[in-house]
Amino acid sequence: MITAVDSSVLFDVFTADPAHGVRSRDALMRCLAEGTLIACEVVWAEVAASFPSSDDAHQALDQLGVSFGAMDAAATLAAGAAWRSYRKRGGKRTRVIADFLIGAHAGASAQRLLTRDRAFFRTYFADVEVLDPARS
Repeated sequence: MITAVDSSVLFDVFTADPAHGVRSRDALMRCLAEGTLIACEVVWAEVAASFPSSDDAHQALDQLGVSFGAMDAAATLAAGAAWRSYRKRGGKRTRVIADFLIGAHAGASAQRLLTRDRAFFRTYFADVEVLDPARS
């Protein structure tokens, strides 16, 4: 089973978030025990920005067992379509295209997505099984 991982879950673990860190770590470990963890370019970039160097970020992701999973053209086009739907429904620009890229990548490259933003991803990526660390 391939599980795509959202940045929120990784930040919970890397920052030892007091509210979500333990649950997110446990959910990551369960998903890894069941298969492979992947993250797209967007997630890798968001995570890398919070480390002192790219090498540190790469090492941290490797230690968690998170592999790099590149997006293909179909996934990026699906993200654009979901963004268009969101804006047509009156969605504000507070939701950035990166979130749509993460969801579309999960839909194209994984069987499920591990994220704390469950409602958003279920709304715009209904075909993706969404796991919430707080509920798993």
